[in-house]
Amino acid sequence: MTQNDKVEDKRFATLHELVATARHNLDQTTWDYVIGGSDSETTVRRNRSAIDSLGWVPRVLKDVSRVDPSTYFLDSKLSIPVLLAPIGSLQVIEEGGGASAAKAAAESGVMSIASSVCEPSLESIAAASDAPKIYQLYVRGNDNWVANMVERAIAAGYKGFCLTVDTAVVSRRERDIAKRVIPTSQQSSEGINYQASLSWTTVEMIKAKFDIPLIIKGLAHIDDVQRALDCGVDVIYVSNHGGRQLDQGVGTIALLPEIATLVDGRAAIAIDGGFYRGNDIVKAIALGADAVGIGRLEAWSLAAGGVPALNRCLSLLSQEIKRSMALLGVTSLDQLNPTYIRETQRVSDSNILSAFPLIDDYPTLSH
Repeated sequence: MTQNDKVEDKRFATLHELVATARHNLDQTTWDYVIGGSDSETTVRRNRSAIDSLGWVPRVLKDVSRVDPSTYFLDSKLSIPVLLAPIGSLQVIEEGGGASAAKAAAESGVMSIASSVCEPSLESIAAASDAPKIYQLYVRGNDNWVANMVERAIAAGYKGFCLTVDTAVVSRRERDIAKRVIPTSQQSSEGINYQASLSWTTVEMIKAKFDIPLIIKGLAHIDDVQRALDCGVDVIYVSNHGGRQLDQGVGTIALLPEIATLVDGRAAIAIDGGFYRGNDIVKAIALGADAVGIGRLEAWSLAAGGVPALNRCLSLLSQEIKRSMALLGVTSLDQLNPTYIRETQRVSDSNILSAFPLIDDYPTLSH
């Protein structure tokens, strides 16, 4: 299906309604899985705080009668600069899992990233739509096993291959622990945690053996970004796993200007971590990102009403992005730059739902 065939749930007039409905539809265990972070959940809050601490300095008297929020990522045109981030166990939130995300991405003109720990299989997700998509891997075997997974992704037609590198060990997600939820094992069938022993040699192997764009997800330190560039990595994906891995981390958007300066066009830049509104996405683009991943917002939308609700979410984001661009005085994303942004004080406490301050004022729209 294409954008012309998009099925959109127009009952939802705001993103608030989507989140409120997801909260109503999900049981407490699944809701906590979606919103939770590690330990004190400080990194979760810092992701939002870093975004909330940036204010706009708009330009005026520009002709903004036509605003185009589209862009290119991995040589594919996106209607807006959004990636549907990989979500493990997505099928628990919505029965179609990764296939549903791929369908919505195709219909809305964005790109999806399929997680290796969601269902259905990578081949089934690839077959769900003809749109460009990325396959993301958690390592559960040696380099021969990784190479086999890359080969499968290439054979299935994925546009890029994403290696997640910030999950060496299982984090302490105390919302889950309190309910005695057992985390997904990182061990292989031989009882080995290959994710813990992952190193740059695997990155170098993939680049040497395979002709597919390589995305490294979970980069934060400037030295690791430089090493990724030296390895020829195609996409630098700035991420702290949505605050679900290392606690007390820095908000990802705070890291972006330094990383963008270092990268200087030698690779594309993706970022995620607390991005829930169109304004948030435009801030990341102004500071040097090429595309922004949404994870929790993707999950909430699917929980609210499946593919049609996720399509509606992406339409609402598009409206917010275009409105922000017009009010900033720009007509295309490439006109954005850091001069439009200033550090400023936050006006409220940042938390997982602070982007939706009116959430309790909106009714749920359950099926």
